Formats: sequence, C-alpha cells, structure tokens
Amino acid sequence: GIDQYLLKSGTIAHSEETHPFVTMQFSVAAVVRVAVEPKSAQDLPKLVEGLKRLSKSDPLVQCSMGKTGEHIIAGAGELHLEICLKDLREQYMKGAGIKVSEPVVSFAETVSERTGEDEDYPKVCVSKSPNKHNRLYVYAEPIDLELCKLIEKDEIKQIDDAKLRARRLADEFSWDVNAARKIWCFGCPPDAKANILCDVSKGVQFLNEIKDHCVSAFTNATGGGVICDEVLRGCRFNIEDVTLHADAIHRGAGQIMPCARKVYYACQIGSGPRMMEPMYLIDITVPQNAHAGVYSTLNKRRGEIHKIEERIGTPLTQIQAFLPVMESFGFTEELRKNTGGQAFPQMKFSHWQMVAGDPFKEGSSANEIVMGVRKRKGQKDVLPAFGDYYDKL
Repeated sequence: GIDQYLLKSGTIAHSEETHPFVTMQFSVAAVVRVAVEPKSAQDLPKLVEGLKRLSKSDPLVQCSMGKTGEHIIAGAGELHLEICLKDLREQYMKGAGIKVSEPVVSFAETVSERTGEDEDYPKVCVSKSPNKHNRLYVYAEPIDLELCKLIEKDEIKQIDDAKLRARRLADEFSWDVNAARKIWCFGCPPDAKANILCDVSKGVQFLNEIKDHCVSAFTNATGGGVICDEVLRGCRFNIEDVTLHADAIHRGAGQIMPCARKVYYACQIGSGPRMMEPMYLIDITVPQNAHAGVYSTLNKRRGEIHKIEERIGTPLTQIQAFLPVMESFGFTEELRKNTGGQAFPQMKFSHWQMVAGDPFKEGSSANEIVMGVRKRKGQKDVLPAFGDYYDKL
C-alpha cells in the first residue's frame, strides 16, 4: 500500500500535476513529553514501527529521538498522551510491554531587551572564528508577541515578495524597511519558528558566501538555547558587521559556523535572557456553592482567573482561568475532590508566558526551572557565563 511512502500526511490524486494539501496547522502545541522504551530489548523494532504508525494515525502527536537516544512522544496534554500510549501498547505493539518515564513539560527560552540595555554587557557582541581571521558583530532584540503568532501561523513566511513583506512589517510592527527586506531566515520548525535572522550590515565583501553557514548556525542555536538547551522563541538576531579573510579557504563552514553559534549565544546572555512556560486556558463549569474549591485549587497551582460568567437561568457559573502546564498534572482529580465532584474542567493550550525572575539569579522561579531542566538533561549545574561566548577584540 501507500503506507510506506507516508510520513505524516499525504494527498491521493489521479493526476500527476496535483498540488499536495498543506500539512494541518494546529492551534495547540505538543508541550508535554514522555520517553518510552521496551521492557524487553528484543521488542525495540516493534516500538520503532509502532511509533511510526502512531505518528501517522494522530496528526498532532510528535515522535522523535532525543540527543541521548531515547524515543520521545510529545502530546498536547496528560490525557492526550495517555490515549497515545494506550494505542501504542494495544494496537501498534500487540501487547508488548513498554516503560514510560514521568511526563516532562517543554519550556522555551527568550530575550527581554536589546543587547547591551544592561550596562554590564556591550551593545554589540563579537565572536572570532577558530583561526582568528574572521569576526562577526551581532546584537539581539525581542520580537513582538503578535508577530511571533503570525510567524508560527506561517502568515509572514508565505509572503514571497520581500518588498510586500517589508511593507507589512514596517506598517504593523514599526520595522525599518531596509532591515525587513534583508531577512535571511526564520527559526527552526516546528517549535522554534518564531525567531528571525536579519542582515543589517552595509557593504560587507564576501557576505553572500557565508550566508548559508550563518543560517545553519542560527537554526542550531534556536533549536536549543544557551541556558538549558530548550528552544528559543521570540528572538531577532541582527548581523551588524562582518570582517572576513580575503582568501576563501580561511572562511569555510568550519570557521564560520562555530563563530556564528558563539555570537548568537553571547547575544542571548547579553539581552536579558528569560524562560517561557506553556499555559492552558481552562473552562470550568461549577455551581455557585462550590466556587471556594475552584479558587483554592487554582491558587495552589499558580492559576490566574481570567473571566467569570454566570449562566442565566441555571445555578451554574463558567470560570475561565490560565494554568501553567507544569502545574496541570493531577489538576482534574484535585479539583473534583475540592468541589465534591461538582466541577467539570476543560483544558486547551493558550499561549507561552514569561516566567517571573532572572534565570541567572539563584532562588528565582526561573532559576529553579532551569536547574531542574539542566539536571534532567545531564548538563553542568553551573550556568554558562557571557565570557564563554564573547571574544574581546
């Protein structure tokens, strides 16, 4: 059959010239992950085949392999993952046993200001290539949240004409037209799309020859940020100037890519780095006499009430609230317990929200999250310093 040719979605047509349907875009994100492995090593081929079939059957689920070789399933939430794992066990692995890790929430890294707003850091970051013959001068700044949403929906990327795209960015987001015309690329799909690499330099010789190397390093850097190797979101890197060796042999990929990656990381540290966490929008239908149980459960889990509406003609109230995804595990059971089973919650992914506090400041909420993620990934318990990536002239 056609199964062997399909990865996620496809189009069946009788004509050779048919345009394929675009892959579905979801308003929710796969923000909760688990690692799976077979109980018996001989079932590993079954697991790999089962994950391929699961990926085809559910358009939202993401199956991938982690950097340490474990198989990862990412879904929209606790319930979605539970259903995926049930299908994997019963339908695709024919009852073969699997071990499942504790659910882990995806975070994102971002920047909160232009490079050098803090006096401790320079306005422009510099990095030298390993042979010391090439230099990159780059600064970073945050991207408007509305623009991030448009990029993630591919509304900006799909404008092929650079002039039309530049005009829209200038009119709606106050971009400089010349900078908007020289966007080199957007971030790494599917999770790190909302980042931009922009060339704002003037009259640099041989710049086009290193463009692909800078873009590759940018894709790499946005796929895993400097703080704890989580995806970068809402960050714009501007290449202000480049000094290149006249001889092409001294400015190859081996020289430019490490240099570019270092300077992107230096910019991230020098631009007020912050962590972002995914948030659920929860709709809770509850009688008026059980409000106290809802409020206490939300307060305990860092929830924020957004809207309260009374349903006219009924004793019920609809409460809308935002809840961090990392606080959502076991939320439904606790809510029902605190309201005597009278509350009915529904959750859906809403947005990414900045975590309060500086990740480099010990004791802050962001620092606790970062250290937890670094420990889980087996990274050092000391955060990287600006001097590790910034090269002095």
